[in-house]
Amino acid sequence: MSNDAATGTPTLDGPRQEPPAHGLGASLPPADARAKTEGTFPYAADLWAEGLLWAAILRSPHPSARIVSIDTTAAAEMPGVRAVVTHEDVPGDSAYGRRVADRPVFASEVVRHHGEAIAAVAADHPDTARMAAAAIAVEYEVLDPVTDPEKAFAAEPLHPDGNLIRHIPLRYGDPGVQGEIVVEGLYRIGRQDPAPIGAEAGLAVPRPDGGVEIYTASTDPHTDRDLAAACFGLDPERVKVVVTGVPGATGDREDPGFQIPLGLLALRTGCPVKLAATREESFLGHAHRHPTLLRYRHHADSEGRLIKVEAQILLDAGAYADDSSESLAAAVAFACGPYVVPHAFIEGWAVRTNNPPSGHVRGEGAMQVCAAYEGQMDKLANTLGLDPAELRLRNVLATGDILPTGQTVTCPAPVAELLRSVRDFPLPALPKDTPEAAWLLPGGPEGAGEPGAVRRGVGYALGMVHMLGAEGADEVSTATVKVHDGVATVICAAVETGQGFSTLARQIVQETLGIEEVHVASVDTDQPPAGPAAHGRHTWVSGGAVERAAKMVRTQLLQPLAHKFGMSTELLQITDGKITSYDGVLSTTVTEAMDGKELWATAQCRPHPTEPLDEAGQGDAFVGLAFCAIRAVVDVDIELGSIRVVEMAVAQDVGRVLNPAQLATRIEAGVTQGIGTALTENLRTTRGVVRRPDLTGYALPTSLDAPDIRIVKLVEERDVVAPFGAKPASAAPVVTSPAAVASAVRAATGRPISRLPIRPQAAVAVAGA
Repeated sequence: MSNDAATGTPTLDGPRQEPPAHGLGASLPPADARAKTEGTFPYAADLWAEGLLWAAILRSPHPSARIVSIDTTAAAEMPGVRAVVTHEDVPGDSAYGRRVADRPVFASEVVRHHGEAIAAVAADHPDTARMAAAAIAVEYEVLDPVTDPEKAFAAEPLHPDGNLIRHIPLRYGDPGVQGEIVVEGLYRIGRQDPAPIGAEAGLAVPRPDGGVEIYTASTDPHTDRDLAAACFGLDPERVKVVVTGVPGATGDREDPGFQIPLGLLALRTGCPVKLAATREESFLGHAHRHPTLLRYRHHADSEGRLIKVEAQILLDAGAYADDSSESLAAAVAFACGPYVVPHAFIEGWAVRTNNPPSGHVRGEGAMQVCAAYEGQMDKLANTLGLDPAELRLRNVLATGDILPTGQTVTCPAPVAELLRSVRDFPLPALPKDTPEAAWLLPGGPEGAGEPGAVRRGVGYALGMVHMLGAEGADEVSTATVKVHDGVATVICAAVETGQGFSTLARQIVQETLGIEEVHVASVDTDQPPAGPAAHGRHTWVSGGAVERAAKMVRTQLLQPLAHKFGMSTELLQITDGKITSYDGVLSTTVTEAMDGKELWATAQCRPHPTEPLDEAGQGDAFVGLAFCAIRAVVDVDIELGSIRVVEMAVAQDVGRVLNPAQLATRIEAGVTQGIGTALTENLRTTRGVVRRPDLTGYALPTSLDAPDIRIVKLVEERDVVAPFGAKPASAAPVVTSPAAVASAVRAATGRPISRLPIRPQAAVAVAGA
């Protein structure tokens, strides 16, 4: 596939084909598109209940301190306050964590990061709740925070588990090998926030049996239920998580640090309690992308072929572990990128500091190393006097090659094809070639610079991500498909986060059963678990479960007809709601064949197992891989250092296009998120204290920052072990686009560009360059 040059919409190479009206391959719109467009779609912040109370959380103003005392008397005596809870009021486990239970529900003896929860209040009005929280008197003994991850190794332990969360030493090949050409680099990646368009919100409702129901935008409801139940001291069956609309999710939602206090207050008061976080509370309360320090040394021969890569990767986990172990595994495993490297020696660490907590954000681990290894490839090309694209082509990975982890690449890996596609795509016209076009200076149409100071740069980047969980994670999902009166219903606890699962589920059933009207049930924890919405897993495992269940229903539907006419079900087909035989003898509708019956089936999908990386960083840790190539074109004012991204040309390994319009949207969103990483997004701190935790201080890219995004190639080489052969869509461009922008800025300015986001002073060209 490629894109229509005028519209940017992906189209099949060659003669245009009319897309199907429904089923796989159709651009079926989301069922909730109209409601979301009109603003009538219900999110957690819109929920209401009779007798509703409002919650507020008191957070620490210090990144590191001992708690001397907590006095809630003044807060509890305020009119309208119904409950105040601290660590003393947690009836079950005092700490939680999706991977490691190291994060307290409420700080008790020490505070480990700015914004850590100290107490929570329920009151009859949101303003009352906030004033009561502010009235809680906490006496702190302020400590010097550990904010430099390099100093965390020798610092006093910040946590009973120590400061080192994980160390991975990867050893592959001969350590004594040296290359004729050696280039080194030090790279720093900032703290990107998921910055969901809707901040965290939830409603907790107590149940008559002493349990509680939590209505929230969770992306992993069963895990969130289990964590909350353990802290409540309840059996999981007495806690129910109901998933509301998800207002944006490029990381885990909702953080249990919001859900658990909410549930505790509902249990304490016996009333429904609602929490709607402010933007500041959102920034302080959830996890961010790991800030990362990377040191690299690349060895190559005189022809530019890689010989050895040496790297040290240090992830700043912040105060708690969260998913730092998994992020580190991805960073170490992909430290060399989608290139053939005969010898690799990588050291990776994830450490605790008093900085804000880090966790899962789309492309975790892989994005940080991509920025570094592509910076190294640009240095090699410059040292050797080679075209940057040509140098990359001499080293690209292909199916059958071996990763530095020792795992053989068995999935399609068309990396060379992707790179050639973006390299050969026509470059955008220079402003002087289109005099009728307004000259948009970097910095905007009213930019203060001079056109004569603007330089254009073209850069390349190749990225890779893994699909599903890794290192032995049990990836399984369950789905049920029911059909009655010509209408199909899908029941699956896979959360629709904007990735399009609900639309895909409808398409799968349409394709398999020929039924046009398909509904997807809302998600709650009464359904069997489907796992988290990350790494494209719902397209694979949840989509696979839906397909298997739909095929089982198909067999139930066709078997009586096949038996009646003395033929195999394989000789019958369902198209547009009609069942026909190969010879035309049988022709009936699905509704007639159902004859008022209800058919249903439940199925699971579980991919082949993986294994943890061993003590040398070796092992088959990943189910599959996806690849992306991007060519960035930028204009840089070399006097002011302002940058305008002109165009991003994208070629991606997608396996199979299941919904063309939806796929294009996912790629465009991923590229735009990556541009934010490259140019503007960095949650800044001063000695551990977050500076300006709002959308004024944290600059997200807007529509004015989004360049022309050209999807020039979508390689449809199906992965035979994946249901439908499809691969994840949005993580790969998120990983690749920051490195591509940095590469283009290097080309425009001649500066090394070793830090993301790129500071204006870094993009000012050296005099005489």
